[in-house]
Amino acid sequence: MKEKKGHSELNSKGDAAVALMDAGGNCAQAVLAPFCEELGLDGKRALRIASGFGAGFGRNQEICGAVTGAVMAIGLKHGQERPGDQEAKEKAYALTRELMARFRAEFGSCFCRDLLGVDLLTEEGQRRYREEGLGKRICRPCVSGAVRILETLL
Repeated sequence: MKEKKGHSELNSKGDAAVALMDAGGNCAQAVLAPFCEELGLDGKRALRIASGFGAGFGRNQEICGAVTGAVMAIGLKHGQERPGDQEAKEKAYALTRELMARFRAEFGSCFCRDLLGVDLLTEEGQRRYREEGLGKRICRPCVSGAVRILETLL
């Protein structure tokens, strides 16, 4: 299945991410979960860790949850295991910058509020999100795009 805006076809991790969203998971959970096994994180624990990051940090619409889910995966793979590991810190920072630059280039922003154009903290914004199908039209491509980008970085 081809996505809009020239996005590549979904792969198995992208399919899993979209399926998790369709089942009620948030964008951060959807991106992090398909990488859990290879990164040594229990799937249930990953869902719990990522639960507050959806909709740009609990509907505050800051950084898109798809981006934060990907950043968590970067940290699991390349992050510091001890505070003084400057090399690991710089690697995780560089990969995070690359992820965000590529996501921004593809979707126009890393901020949920810019991507959706509605205020999810209001009933009106939540109604518009549902009625206009923003989850399918905007969040799904952002999730699958973040997964695709992340696969090239890990």
